This record gives sequence, structure tokens and C-alpha cells, in this order.
Amino acid sequence: MHGRNNGRVASTLGYQLVVKRNSFAQNNFDLLRLFAALQVVVFHTATRFDLSLGPWETIVNAFPGVPIFFVISGFLISASFERSKSLSRYARNRLLRILPALWVCVGLTALTALAFDYDLFNLKGLIWFLAQMVGLIYTPGALASFGFGSYNGALWTIPIELQFYAALPVLYWLLPIGGRRTANMAFVGLIFLAIALAYQFSTASMDMSAGEPIWAKLMRYSFVPHFYLFMVGVCLQRIRAEEASLIRGKGLYWLAAYLLAVYTLPDSVLTHVFKLIMLAVVSISLAYTAGGVPARILKGNDISYGVYIYHGLVHNFLFETGMHGTWAEGALAVALTINIAIVSWLTIERPFIRRKTATIRPGSEGQQADLKAAGLRTATSSGDSD
Repeated sequence: MHGRNNGRVASTLGYQLVVKRNSFAQNNFDLLRLFAALQVVVFHTATRFDLSLGPWETIVNAFPGVPIFFVISGFLISASFERSKSLSRYARNRLLRILPALWVCVGLTALTALAFDYDLFNLKGLIWFLAQMVGLIYTPGALASFGFGSYNGALWTIPIELQFYAALPVLYWLLPIGGRRTANMAFVGLIFLAIALAYQFSTASMDMSAGEPIWAKLMRYSFVPHFYLFMVGVCLQRIRAEEASLIRGKGLYWLAAYLLAVYTLPDSVLTHVFKLIMLAVVSISLAYTAGGVPARILKGNDISYGVYIYHGLVHNFLFETGMHGTWAEGALAVALTINIAIVSWLTIERPFIRRKTATIRPGSEGQQADLKAAGLRTATSSGDSD
């Protein structure tokens, strides 16, 4: 009788743990990241190719991809860090996700530039190439006239993300363990929100006719004015927003409220930040709406990173060949980007991701043991590719 009761307890515990962690694992993050990446591609294609989006411009601008990336990153990376056995494993996972595809992208960019007679065979070219390999993104003088004038403008977010990854363990180390940690993280997020507002207010009133001041440029390319969005994601993960009745399954309601704010609130620094915070909640809510059904379209294939990092290279190639200025050429740019991203995922990203140690799983090792004792399987989150 005692053994039978233990079996029932284990089964009940296992069932509760599966339900609890599946509430995290069943999500639409791959689809949301792809949407965010495509928003960036469409926006940059229209801007660089001097194309009009017509009535779609407002919709495209309403869903800026980079803030969505930052929020999702905060949500998933904090969950991954909390489940990592060591700092070295956490760092290894992060680098395996970011660097291999970046190395290939930079290598292809260098080869493309050389093919169009841009001189990189010198000390400055070597320094630039090595700097890109470790995520120190900048456009060297030799590539100032390459394509649209930047070797790959979208890559400015790579060092920002790397700074997020480095700051997160420091934040967890500084803040006390226990119930107050989430509240303290929210307080840190508010501090960085205040810094972001001060930065945006100061730059909004700044005369840029003589160029951007060096301090403003350094701030813009640091994690500081963007960290509050990352921290919104961290805090939503810490409070288990995916289990909250106001978030889970309510994505369409949050989306409607966000669009109402976009179309009714006047443009200002304060309303801009308010809308981005609303967009953060919309993103997490949509990730947990419809039970992960939309994500099954991708079947675990996450081409969003490839779409994001390769579209600048595609744009530059088309610029150098004179193929820019029409919607047909813009559509070609998007199609080429998606196809390159698929190849990148299959041949580079996915093989390296499989080398990662999975961390976003249903619970800790102790919970895994409880599940095993209960005779229940565990499932990997689609977000673990982040």
C-alpha cells in the first residue's frame, strides 16, 4: 500500500511538472522571431531601394523587429541561464548560437567586396576582419562606398546582444537570491528605462547638422539605452508570464490594445517607449497564444537569425550589380535572403545548435528525476535554439 501511494504521488508530481514546464515549452517564439526578422528586411529593402510601402508603411513601422528581438532574448536567455549548470556552459551555448553564422556572413561579405575590387588586403582590412569575428561590428573606410554605404547595417545589434549576454550573469550575481530578486530586477529595469528616456530626450533636441556627438554614438551602440527592453523580457520570464491568465492565450486582445495605442497616441519620446513596452507584452502573449499551433508551421526550423544577418549582404550585392530601385528587385532581395537563411540554418546553425547543452527544458535535474520516476517523458522547448 505504501509503495502504491508513493507511485501515485510520483505520478501526480510528474503530471504537474509536465503541465507546468510545457506551459513554457509550447510557444511561438520561432515564428515571432521570423516575423521580426522579416519586418527588418522589408523596412530596410523599402528604405535602401527607395520603394514606397504605401498604406502598409504604418503597419510595418508599428512592429519594429529589433525591440521584439531584445524582449524575446531577455525572456529566453534568462530562462536558459537559470537552468545552466555553469557559467562556462551558458557562455558556450550563447557563442555557438551567435558566432558560427556570423563568421560565415562576414567571410562571404569579404569575398563579395573583394570580387567588386574593394581592397581588404592590408593591415586595416585584417584588423576589421578579426574584429568582426568576435562581434565588434563596424564599417571600415575601405567599405564606406560598398553597396548602400555600410557593409551590413543590421549587424549593429550583435555587439548589443553580446553585451546583454555578459551583463545578465553579473546581474544575477549582484542581486540576492530569493523572492526579492524579481523585484530587484524590475527596479534595475526601471533605472535603465530612466537612462534610456534621458538619452532619447537629449538626442531628440540635439542639433545633428554638425554630426552626431561621439558620446551619443557610443551610447547608441552600447547596451545601456536598450537594456530596459531586455529586462522587460527577463522580468516577464521571472514572474512566469506564460502561466498568467492575463497573458496566456490573450495575444489578440493585447495586439488590439497595442494597435489602438499606435494609432491614437501622439508621437513623443514617452509614448514611443510606452508603445515598445506594450509591444513587449504583446510579443510574450502571442508566443503563448494558440498553444504553439502556429509554430508547428516551421517544425522547429528557426531561420530568423539567417534572415536578419544576411539581408544586408544581399542588398549590397544587388547594389553593386545595379539591381535596386524596383519592387521586382526588392522582392528578389527578400527571396534571396530567405533562401540563403534556409541554407545557413541547415548547414551551419542547426549543426552547431545541436552541440549546445539544452537548458530550456521542463525543470531542473531534480524535476527531471521526478518525471522519470513517474514514468513521464520530458520535452524540449522550441525556444532552446535561442
